[in-house]
Amino acid sequence: MEKPKAGHVVPRAVLFDAYGTLFDVYSVGLLAEQLFPGQGQALGVLWRDKQIEYTRLVTTSNGGQHYRPFWELTRAGLRYACKRLGLDLTAEREDRLMNQYRHLSAFPENREVLQALKKRGIVTGILSNGDPSMLDVAVKSAGLEDLLDHVLSVDSIRKYKTHPEAYALGPQATGLAAPQIAFVSCNSWDALAATWYGYQTLWVNRYALPFEELGTQPTRTGSNLRDVLGFFPAG
Repeated sequence: MEKPKAGHVVPRAVLFDAYGTLFDVYSVGLLAEQLFPGQGQALGVLWRDKQIEYTRLVTTSNGGQHYRPFWELTRAGLRYACKRLGLDLTAEREDRLMNQYRHLSAFPENREVLQALKKRGIVTGILSNGDPSMLDVAVKSAGLEDLLDHVLSVDSIRKYKTHPEAYALGPQATGLAAPQIAFVSCNSWDALAATWYGYQTLWVNRYALPFEELGTQPTRTGSNLRDVLGFFPAG
């Protein structure tokens, strides 16, 4: 865990990205491997990449008039990835994979970290590209609903991250200024954009990857969600 950096106020709220941060988007690879032996990992990676690419495409094109909910973009990304890899995506296989995505595995430290934040009196929440029904199922499946003060979906503004209006949902919901909020993401592009927006940020680098080469670093970098506790004085 990094040492706290000078000049940063202690956050009064912590908002978490959902997909990739609280919920393991690559856990679908286990089922994908059963359905398409030898291709599960490749499908999981390409599916995720295309899903995110589509969020950017519909947000930046024609004033957002092509917006579609995250669930629909997730399905579109799956169909594209299977075509790209030459996989036979039957209706039954598509339904199984999409149902698996609705019930992604939660990272094991989630509840422990959220409980620790609540004991400190910190406001907690999710700020996600996921649409409300997806987030509701994921949060309830993980048993986290009692530990989250806010579950914020960009669906309410029809603009995906990294649009600044998406990040603005945090201050609007909490009544706090962006620098008073810590934003946590396992996605480097998300952590970067949130830093640009004005949040204090933690990039959870679970996979030992380099950060984005655009001249800005997150406030902190860690290897799992427990590193968010480093924002707060011990005790």
